[in-house]
Amino acid sequence: MPGGITVRDVDAQKFIMNYSSFLKRQGKLPIPGWVDTVKTGPSRELPPQDIDWFYVRAAAVARHVYMRKTVGVGRLRKVHGTAKNRGVRPSKHVDASGGVDRKVLQALEKIGVVEIDEEKGGRRITQSGQRDLDRIAQTTAEAEEEEDDDE
Repeated sequence: MPGGITVRDVDAQKFIMNYSSFLKRQGKLPIPGWVDTVKTGPSRELPPQDIDWFYVRAAAVARHVYMRKTVGVGRLRKVHGTAKNRGVRPSKHVDASGGVDRKVLQALEKIGVVEIDEEKGGRRITQSGQRDLDRIAQTTAEAEEEEDDDE
């Protein structure tokens, strides 16, 4: 698709919001039963307040895998980690929960967006996954153009 709009060309936040709403509308992404009670990492006190957070995380992970050749659970843990409030002591970076990122990758694998890379390990984007993400990026870019025209 030379000359077309890809995921690299659009704003990350707008793309992730559009792709997560696409995943929710599609209804094929398998959601684990524990999404309403689980914390996303040891630095968190409560589970996410957004009820659609699993779709948003799946969209962010799909974009992350798209931008790089292969991605494993360990890399995603580091990316989604955050600073832990340690009271009086200085905050330190703590990796996110590996179980959450693992389930997100497995869910994306079930719908055919990512696949296991046998040579390098980790996951890589599939052809159909890349096509889906580029299509969503195209609609995101068109929506941005319409917003610019309205102003």
